[in-house]
Amino acid sequence: MNKQYDYLVIGAGLFGATFAFEATKRGKKVLVIDRRKHTGGNVYCENIEGINVHKYGAHIFHTSSKEIWDYVNQFADFNRYTNAPIANYNGEIYNLPFNMNTFNKLWGVVTPKEAMDKIDEQRTNAKIGRPSNLEEQAISLVGTDIYEKLIKGYTEKQWGRKATELPAFIIKRLPVRFNYDNNYFNDKYQGIPEGGYNKIIDKMLDGVDVKLNMDFFKHRETLESQTEKIVFTGMIDEYFNYKFGKLEYRSLRFENEILDEENYQGNAVVNYTDRETPYTRVIEHKHFEFGTQQKTVITKEYPVEWSAGDEPYYPINNDRNDQIYKLYKDLADKQGNIIFGGRLATYKYYDMHQVIAAALTAVEKEFVNR
Repeated sequence: MNKQYDYLVIGAGLFGATFAFEATKRGKKVLVIDRRKHTGGNVYCENIEGINVHKYGAHIFHTSSKEIWDYVNQFADFNRYTNAPIANYNGEIYNLPFNMNTFNKLWGVVTPKEAMDKIDEQRTNAKIGRPSNLEEQAISLVGTDIYEKLIKGYTEKQWGRKATELPAFIIKRLPVRFNYDNNYFNDKYQGIPEGGYNKIIDKMLDGVDVKLNMDFFKHRETLESQTEKIVFTGMIDEYFNYKFGKLEYRSLRFENEILDEENYQGNAVVNYTDRETPYTRVIEHKHFEFGTQQKTVITKEYPVEWSAGDEPYYPINNDRNDQIYKLYKDLADKQGNIIFGGRLATYKYYDMHQVIAAALTAVEKEFVNR
């Protein structure tokens, strides 16, 4: 019996849209569905007061892969935005990532050697051997002053746990520079698509059948009967009806404000690193595209505990969850007609370029010799 579609793609985010675009380009008939009322997943932008508001948090595209950079540039032109967030600790402003500007403001040092000596002194005084948690790992990297002012409060708000209860690996890749470079990313290519990320998704899904406000699990039998193969980008534990238990996440709550002023904070991203401020950062969206609108839109970002029905953002990759995910992964590998992809289906935090790269790898694997 011929099916109506070659592929049913569940989730209209970057992974699903990339796969759908590539499959359609190869002559396949694809249906993309999404629970939400819009495409784009978490990169979706909502236009408010002429400003492209990143509805699900700041998304800054960056990659060192020319292949991936060229790939996304076929869908949109990118501006020259450079991510240079700042930290606000009780009204004191510091540059991120930690660099000579940070060290000079904090300690008055002016040379890399002076900064290194200060960190070494604090690291020695802390008497930390092999770091066993995030707090010890952070102090061993940058000393106690930076940890107390710029890491501890932000991290504990982000994860909802004391830093001493968090694994060290979370912060092992913390960028520390002994120069005056405020560019947060080391990647060669960086920017924001002019006109927002919707332009990329819309072009990827041009000519593809799309159904929104469609819950796969409510229409599973009908949808599965229409397609030869499934690409699933949702939560892997939900797909298997939580057979081995629920995986844990951290979630976010966003509060948007339209302000009757041109420039609220002078930067796209400001992190609030004290423990008392309930939100972790404030995003002023117009700065992503160098906007000159008379008004501005800001978003306060509040980390919250995740529960069923909330949007899952950050997988909690501790031993318990990793063991549960492995059980689901083993089960997924045995499925003959399903491709699992994206951060929820692989229980892994991805940057945007990594999602696209993973989708293209899945495409290559799927269509090799076809």
